[in-house]
Amino acid sequence: MLRALAVDDERPSLEELLYLLNADPRIGSAEGAGDATEALRRINRALESGPDGPEAIDVVFLDIQMPGLDGLDMARLLTGFAQPPLVVFVTAHEDFAVQAFDLKAVDYVLKPVRKERLAEAVRRAAELGGSAPRIPVHEPDPDHIAVELGGVTRFVAVDDITHVEAQGDYARLHTDRGSHLVRIPLSTLEDRWRARGFVRIHRRHLVALRHIGELRLDAGTVSVLVGGEELQVSRRHTRELRDLLMRRS
Repeated sequence: MLRALAVDDERPSLEELLYLLNADPRIGSAEGAGDATEALRRINRALESGPDGPEAIDVVFLDIQMPGLDGLDMARLLTGFAQPPLVVFVTAHEDFAVQAFDLKAVDYVLKPVRKERLAEAVRRAAELGGSAPRIPVHEPDPDHIAVELGGVTRFVAVDDITHVEAQGDYARLHTDRGSHLVRIPLSTLEDRWRARGFVRIHRRHLVALRHIGELRLDAGTVSVLVGGEELQVSRRHTRELRDLLMRRS
């Protein structure tokens, strides 16, 4: 059973989060802290108690924008601990996701928090902590990819994706209607979608052949026009891309 600490300076949000955590059967105990300073004092007691002690904490559910020490600063401090608890960010802002996962966060949950979405974060923490049984995970739909926007999970058709941009441990999916950030490395999507006509053109970009409008050559530099955006093709990928385009034509 996971022992959780929820940290949020907004009391109603903290109480709601604690309510949802205590309703999850994988959470053995959940307590709250109103700011990072209070939370760090509580975590220090947990570390002094030891991983099996009565004060131990397995996972911290952490807001980001708080007065004084914010959630990202607190997570950075925790990385210096010998045995830090797991961190799940719970925030109303999606702009900090890349920084959060650079700090090895288990998950990034957007407010308003939905019970089902929080349960997924708890599942991930439980698996990493090894203290709860695994929950069966259904095979993903190969024609769609799940993205989260404003606390709502949506399913984007793979065929609508024009190109993918690497952003750290994340990948940004571009469509004609906007972009979405997902916690999947670009190399994973390259392997998964190769058979669907996606090809690597640069260490940072994966493009869908069907959405390439133009192949441009200018003073030895090769680029492609995809979804109204011009993307550079690296030298190592130029020949493969031209061959694939020729075969498709």
